Amino acid sequence: MTNDDVGAVTQVTDERERRPETPAEADGTTELFSALGKMLRLLRERKGWTQKEFGQKVGYGPDQIGAMERGVRVTRPEFLEKADELLDAGGLLKEAIPDVERAMKKARTRHPEWYRSYAGLEAEAVSLYDYSTMGVLGLLQTEDYARAVFTQRHPPLDVETIEKRVADRLSRQQLFEKWPPPECSFVIEQAVLERPIGGPEVHAGQLRHLLRVGRNRNVQLQVMPTGRHEHPCLDNPFTLLTPKGREQVAYMESQGYPRLITDREEVRVLAARYGIIRAQALNPHESLDLIEKMLDER
Repeated sequence: MTNDDVGAVTQVTDERERRPETPAEADGTTELFSALGKMLRLLRERKGWTQKEFGQKVGYGPDQIGAMERGVRVTRPEFLEKADELLDAGGLLKEAIPDVERAMKKARTRHPEWYRSYAGLEAEAVSLYDYSTMGVLGLLQTEDYARAVFTQRHPPLDVETIEKRVADRLSRQQLFEKWPPPECSFVIEQAVLERPIGGPEVHAGQLRHLLRVGRNRNVQLQVMPTGRHEHPCLDNPFTLLTPKGREQVAYMESQGYPRLITDREEVRVLAARYGIIRAQALNPHESLDLIEKMLDER
């Protein structure tokens, strides 16, 4: 292998290893979100509430509260309004709303070249359908589950890279907070839910998070039972999404190699296959019942 070949491989590896900065890092507003996070934590602790208890009052999960307190998730204006009153902040949090709104206007997502096109489409999706076969989809992962996934990766990643990837994954989940929200359908193989990634506590937290997400009005979450005798897709997981004002596209990834599909016929085939997958899976109510049963049996 020549020096030029080595340089080319190194460049590709660098591109594949890089992950986007958090919204705060990308726009030079790290201090803003970090300071707001510290204030939130201090005010919450003065109330004597856990992250879970506070999250229940404002409609967020404990992982989302934790991410905001660390400054890796944007504290949205409507959240600050409610939090200010619940935490008796006396207008302190509301005062920061104009700064947050300016930061959100400047926000931009930075991704490696191999991922950038899909990330942009995902951010503006009006509908998103996903079939997961190996692990929980990144958009549905808790912080602890995501960290376990990246920590267990081989070859190993350094701590800084792991934390950047976890922060990126959490920031992508703001897709669910926009209004109007996208119409979402998720089909997850039962084996994925039974795999205790990260250990018992992380596993239980991930199952509880799926229950919360699955109860949202814009989300249909279904489980494909392992016991099905027929299956229309013993192949890679894939995602179908429709960006605002554009045609549906598909995305899949195998061993880190991504493929964004825009060919109409290929997308049509995957969409038809997804329809069959949904039909053979448990319906949303049965799926949530199964997840609750899995939690009760732990």
